[in-house]
Amino acid sequence: MIDLSLLPDGGMSWLDASGPKGSIVLSTRIRLARNLQGYAFSQRARDGDRSAVLTRVEEAVAASDHLSGAVTFRLDQLERADRQLLHERHLVSKELAGLDREARPRPGAALLVRGPVGVMVNEEDHLRLHGMRSGFALEEAYVDLEAADADLGRLLPFAFHPEFGYLTSCPTNAGTGLRASVLIHLPGLVLTKEIGKVLQGLSQVGLTFRGLYGEGSEVVGNFFQLSNQTTLGKSEEELLDHLGKIVRQVIEYEEQAREVLLRDHEAIIADKIWRAFGTLKFARSISFEETMNLLSGVRLGAGLNLIPGLSVYTLNKLLIFTQPAHLAALEGRSTGDPELPTVRATYVRRVLEAEAG
Repeated sequence: MIDLSLLPDGGMSWLDASGPKGSIVLSTRIRLARNLQGYAFSQRARDGDRSAVLTRVEEAVAASDHLSGAVTFRLDQLERADRQLLHERHLVSKELAGLDREARPRPGAALLVRGPVGVMVNEEDHLRLHGMRSGFALEEAYVDLEAADADLGRLLPFAFHPEFGYLTSCPTNAGTGLRASVLIHLPGLVLTKEIGKVLQGLSQVGLTFRGLYGEGSEVVGNFFQLSNQTTLGKSEEELLDHLGKIVRQVIEYEEQAREVLLRDHEAIIADKIWRAFGTLKFARSISFEETMNLLSGVRLGAGLNLIPGLSVYTLNKLLIFTQPAHLAALEGRSTGDPELPTVRATYVRRVLEAEAG
């Protein structure tokens, strides 16, 4: 099993609810797509090309002021359970981890991590740099990433066109190569039935929404990932400023929805929240999807101060540690063990009992 203790906070400091608007926004993530000149892009690359790219990236990271000493995980050499563990922690994409059915990671697939910055190698592009911060922190996350990108840009020949900017495998990523996203919890808008209008409005201003794990993932537990759709024709600052303005509006709408719920339906909302808490505290078998939906209700209760003595940080951790690979690692089981729903219920009860009594 991989040793995640090599990473500060196990690579999950973005979960600690310390960032701005932490009761509504779980995390901010910024990703930069880069490719190397002289090598076939990933979709056309051969195994030798990918291995050569990884070697170049490892050499550059070792010489980098901001990334030297990074921990390296070779996805192409890890067992599926370890790859799934990294994916559940939002450290690698499903594609890089090779988690679709019986797929395997591409040769040369790797993750290099130092502090809040990670570099995925040989995913859709040669490099996918990403940085994550707790709460709503676009500027802070970009500062982390910009320094690492500038370092690698000095040491590696990035594919760049004077008119089109950074060249990427997918045309929608060309230009800055920047994709910024905010993982946000919107139960108030869902319960007041305003969520449809808000999500429809996003597409009209050039943003999109996805589920907890981005592209291809379903929305569960009222958690939405909001991000920019295209990168071409705008600067990094313009993209971040636009996303920031829209997310601030969405946060304001969510806060207003929560105020309406408390003002007009406090008894009904309190009942929903405490029923969710009671189910989590006493259930003997529970699926991950049901856990997510119940945690959403309890997380709303903590944000509204209706459930005392329960931190948002604890609830954030449960979102990750109740997933199959984490449960399997904690209990020494396989991710396909039919007893995992029972194990999950026991784990949730233990965590809630320890914190909330």
